[in-house]
Amino acid sequence: MRILVAEDERVLADSIAAGLRKEALAVDVAYNGAAALERLAGHDYDVLVLDRDLPGLHGDEVCRRTVEAGGLVRILMLTAAGTVRDRVAGLSLGADDYLPKPFAFAELLARVRALSRRATPAEPPILHHAGISLDSTHQQVFRGGRYVPLAPKEYGVLAVLLRARGTVVSAEDLLDKVWDERIDPFTNTVRTTMVKLRRKLGEPEVIKTVLGVGYRIP
Repeated sequence: MRILVAEDERVLADSIAAGLRKEALAVDVAYNGAAALERLAGHDYDVLVLDRDLPGLHGDEVCRRTVEAGGLVRILMLTAAGTVRDRVAGLSLGADDYLPKPFAFAELLARVRALSRRATPAEPPILHHAGISLDSTHQQVFRGGRYVPLAPKEYGVLAVLLRARGTVVSAEDLLDKVWDERIDPFTNTVRTTMVKLRRKLGEPEVIKTVLGVGYRIP
């Protein structure tokens, strides 16, 4: 899942991003409306966490343009104003959900996950493929009944490969879905993560490399 946080309060924006990254999510941050629209035009996000009260290009305008552009991105609108009239106004702009400030991070995370399920085709909470079980609710992985402890990025890579159901996933796609804009596109991070993931999953090796194309789990 890739998330865009558009919030001008930098401490809050960075705190939200850090919390979401700990949940194995790829997160980009925009501190104003213009930057948010630029990132939305360049990436396919699952969820936009949008401060309604952005200065300059207002959050309402960002929401309106995002909805008009189409796509699958879902919008969670944040604002310090929490009256019923404010919530109705935000939703009428095309936002999918509304969360008044201040809020508990656990609630924001739950709402982001709920919106992401609406942005993509529904899938079971536990994925089973090639002898591997991935529990997306508890962020746990098992192979042959053995618990496999994974770091967040390792978990994210495995989730993408399992969802591909045997089709090849390129390194570029993995970078786009699992990492965020802070990653160097020319890095060998995917290869390094793949080595660690394969080692933790154990033998026989289940992740296959398709030379010049990408990776797959048959």
